[in-house]
Amino acid sequence: MGTFDRRIGLKGLALGTALTVLGVVSGTSASAEMLFPEKDELTFGFIKLTDMAPLAIAYEKHFFEDEGLYVTLEPQANWKVLLDRVITGELDGAHMLAGQPLAATIGYGTEAHIITPFSMDLNGNGITVSNEVWEMMKPNIPTNADGKPQHPISASALKPVVEDFRQQGKPFNMGMVFPVSTHNYELRYWLAAGGIHPGYYGENDTTGQIKADALLSVTPPPQMPSTLEAGTIHGYCVGEPWNQQAVFMEIGVPVITDYEIWKNNPEKVFGITAEFAEKYPNTALAVTKALIRAAIWLDEDDNANRQEAVEILSKPEYVGADAEVIANSMTGTFEYEKGDKRPVPDFNVFFRYNATYPFYSDAIWYLTQMRRWGQIPEAKPDSWYDETARTVYRPDIYLKAARMLVEEGLADEADFPWDTDGYREPTDAFLDGIEYDGRAPNAYIDSLSIGLKGPEQIKGTEVTGG
Repeated sequence: MGTFDRRIGLKGLALGTALTVLGVVSGTSASAEMLFPEKDELTFGFIKLTDMAPLAIAYEKHFFEDEGLYVTLEPQANWKVLLDRVITGELDGAHMLAGQPLAATIGYGTEAHIITPFSMDLNGNGITVSNEVWEMMKPNIPTNADGKPQHPISASALKPVVEDFRQQGKPFNMGMVFPVSTHNYELRYWLAAGGIHPGYYGENDTTGQIKADALLSVTPPPQMPSTLEAGTIHGYCVGEPWNQQAVFMEIGVPVITDYEIWKNNPEKVFGITAEFAEKYPNTALAVTKALIRAAIWLDEDDNANRQEAVEILSKPEYVGADAEVIANSMTGTFEYEKGDKRPVPDFNVFFRYNATYPFYSDAIWYLTQMRRWGQIPEAKPDSWYDETARTVYRPDIYLKAARMLVEEGLADEADFPWDTDGYREPTDAFLDGIEYDGRAPNAYIDSLSIGLKGPEQIKGTEVTGG
């Protein structure tokens, strides 16, 4: 993606940026600090999803170059390969599932200390079912005066379908992208809120299907539509454009977005190893600066740049899907049933609502879901959740990068939460109205109707200790 000629030009740009930072060029603050990245040639990984947009925009708009960074972006086959290559150093950093740095750091799956100085977005996922399942669900869904289904759709409409499959001796299979993915936890949340048990993980069982009514398994995001079409799965939870792709292919119907499950839920993060951040602190700052600028660009002027972003993302080296499909969700709308397109202005949020700040409370929500479904096998005190979040989420790097951008005149002081303690205010903006307070994770876990509580553990295929 990067070229030799471009790099030659970049050296000049980097010098120009340094001069700008020093205030030699007019229009910038004379107090801004010069930043020299210790490592300037970098390779970052991503999965072909629209929420990798901050990386693509930072590259295409030369924000990396402005920081003196020569970046190559490489799509990865799946989330496991991506994480493994960051750990081995083949990748300097990557677009990651928010659960990946947390799980790796606590030793669930692959063990490594991964940190994040930058949250990439809010919302952006959906749950899609096959046409067959949709037709079976429809009689259970109330309609509006225009005859269209009322949204949000509860999984209680799916429950009789799952029971019908069970009575016929057929498994009800659904896809998600990775065991510690947002998609796994959102799909589980939606199913459990509708009375469908999504299953537990056990000490020697990584399938997550203990006591499950619906059987969830991993499918790489770009393969979701074809796997649904083949009948291997009956539904899935994934990011865009793979829900809208099912609509265009007329093989499935998105039934709910994650915005409707939890309004403005935290999504992907940018992950690097703790070793990288320690060895190359200026590089980590420079990367964070470039990504913040990209996020600002994506949301500025009430999403005025989104159509241009769609054209960029549709290129084969990024998402590689038709621009029309990507635009369906990136430009403020979402199509459910074919022709049933509705406004969802916050389906993709990249900067507003402090989307890019790495809040401890966001990290803790993911940890509560790992505990709820048995990936964290034993109860932990509230203090453990706070300490773990602080080990992985690094707002100190974020705020230092943000301060530099403000001093350079490239960001607005008012757009950053300088005085936060790292915890969002308690919220009940969930589908089921249950309140989440990141300062009280155990009370939150105990408030959820399905899932492990208190001292409960999975022993074999049973829940014990309750």
